[in-house]
Amino acid sequence: MPPDATIMPVNFRLPRRPKAVVFDLDGTIIDSETLVLDAYMAAAKAHRLPFTHEQFLTLVGHSREVSERRMQEYFGTDFPLQDFYASVAAHVGDKHAPLKDGVLEVMNELDAMGAPYALATSSGPGWVEKHFNAHGLGHRFRGVVTREDVSHGKPHPQPYLKASSMLAHLPAAIVAFEDSPTGVASAHAAGLMTILIPDLIQPDEETRGRAIHVAKSMRDVLEVLKS
Repeated sequence: MPPDATIMPVNFRLPRRPKAVVFDLDGTIIDSETLVLDAYMAAAKAHRLPFTHEQFLTLVGHSREVSERRMQEYFGTDFPLQDFYASVAAHVGDKHAPLKDGVLEVMNELDAMGAPYALATSSGPGWVEKHFNAHGLGHRFRGVVTREDVSHGKPHPQPYLKASSMLAHLPAAIVAFEDSPTGVASAHAAGLMTILIPDLIQPDEETRGRAIHVAKSMRDVLEVLKS
């Protein structure tokens, strides 16, 4: 295991001072994975599907297209995907996910550093808008890349390359904050300095090797930025 890809003390230092940052959304900025998991499980029950927690984890961080293919692998090509997703949306309803602990403090530190930030997410624009409105985040971001803004979603590098171009900095000068192996693969392939903050999925050796640092929380990330 590379020494710089372990969970290190908070005195870890970035190899370069970041000029900008790209955030993932689900599991990184917002604590949405539990909310979405509950909705999927409720929809599965309504449709009488034997859906498991392990199957849900295979969807985390992936594009809608990948998730749909996997659902069809699990339940057959005649599986009523749109009805299932309608049930998921109905269960979520007006609820929104809370912010992850330390996120606002990280954004405030980036503002103080003069480092702009963007979003690169596998979620759709409606989900982004819902949570930006709920938490007053929209004005803080220089750019937003959703699944509808790219032809290739994570783990392809395109989302992070597009977000980097919005920030007008080379990827090597930008830090990515991610929670999933899929997102880490995307950011790493795009050439960003990638910090992993695991949420539902614990990283394997390959994912750790792609991250320059594995943090326990956004508050650890804050200490890294301050250092």
